[in-house]
Amino acid sequence: MTLAVIALLVLLAISGTPLYIVIAAASLYGFYVADIDLQAIAIEIYRIAETPLLIALPLFTLAGYILSASQISHRIMNMMQAIAGWMPGGVIVIAFIVSAMFTAFTGASGVTIVALGALLFPALVKMRYKEDFCLGMVTTSGSLGLLIVPSLPLILYGIIAQQLELEQTFTLNDLFLAGILPSVLMIMALVTYSIYLHRDIDVVRTRFNVAKLREAIWSLRWELPMPLLLVAGIYSGYFVISEAAALIAIYVIVVEVFILKEISLKKLVDVSRDAMLMVSSIVIILAVSMALTNVFVDIELADSLFDILSQYISNKYIFLILLNIFLLFVGAMIDIYAALVIIVPMVLPIAMKFGIHPVHLGIIFLANMQIGYMTPPVGINLFISSSRFKQSIENVYKSSLPFLLVLLFCLMLITFVPEISMLFIDDFN
Repeated sequence: MTLAVIALLVLLAISGTPLYIVIAAASLYGFYVADIDLQAIAIEIYRIAETPLLIALPLFTLAGYILSASQISHRIMNMMQAIAGWMPGGVIVIAFIVSAMFTAFTGASGVTIVALGALLFPALVKMRYKEDFCLGMVTTSGSLGLLIVPSLPLILYGIIAQQLELEQTFTLNDLFLAGILPSVLMIMALVTYSIYLHRDIDVVRTRFNVAKLREAIWSLRWELPMPLLLVAGIYSGYFVISEAAALIAIYVIVVEVFILKEISLKKLVDVSRDAMLMVSSIVIILAVSMALTNVFVDIELADSLFDILSQYISNKYIFLILLNIFLLFVGAMIDIYAALVIIVPMVLPIAMKFGIHPVHLGIIFLANMQIGYMTPPVGINLFISSSRFKQSIENVYKSSLPFLLVLLFCLMLITFVPEISMLFIDDFN
């Protein structure tokens, strides 16, 4: 592509032109210059439609939207207090775990901050936890969980990587397994920091009450089996991801609409429409991005970039440092789904030439995106928290900074100790 065309496309993107139009225009121009029949773009769109894994995206999205529209966040909050309200730091431990699971189901869209964080923040303040700490915690928790099944970004990375037809193949279950230890590492690091910070503060604790615990668990009797069913089914290999997605979507609809009756049929239609609007935007961008990826392959962009980089970068560790800096910037500036479909096809082939496993890169990529949501100055979670809790953006920056540093430390471990991600991957051992 000529510099003039690239400049024009960037200008269109900055001016607010829908991203799929900009990408499609770049694809059309690339195929035109390469003298390739423009029907190739339609073929790419059809190829995406035939991808079995793609079925999981709308089904998991629908389940997440329905859950976020229900009263499950209130029931979860009651259970957290009943289980751990009597233990020193107990609520903090459960809060991080539940927030990560909630984000995994609802996606990194700020729902965790708005729904669950809105309950956590006043409850923790009432328990005498520092207000700045509470603000930073709920802001951080808004994206904690991108590496946990059934995270949509995790699934989307797998779809994109498999469409690239890499020499080193992997399954979506490999990605799910790879996300376990990094997620545990980040949650435990945040918990350790939080408990240490309040080691000398006498927070308010509730008495352990068996009746209240029984009541809290009973109120979640329909939802609690859902993550257990999903995790057990996928990790055991009993379900493929598309089957698990269909099962979870049906289960959530039956529970929330017909058993608990928290969502009416009319509201279900509205929620389904919103969920499918989000999915359709992702799929359209994904389809035209795969066409653009073919342009990159034809012009051997990855090889050219690798040749340029290898002149200045002597080993993969320097590459990984620069990659993390770049991805943190991308995560703060660009929506995660746009970042996945645009950046992954360019970065993944180059990373593999530096000897980085595609599964390990996926974990690094999503860990950066997770942190990017709370990276100043424009991380989206910072502004969601500022608006939701009526706090100045500067105060949100200050409150989130310690958590950001903890997660950056975890990111370095995940990046430079690949065994954390790859311990359960057969072709790595």
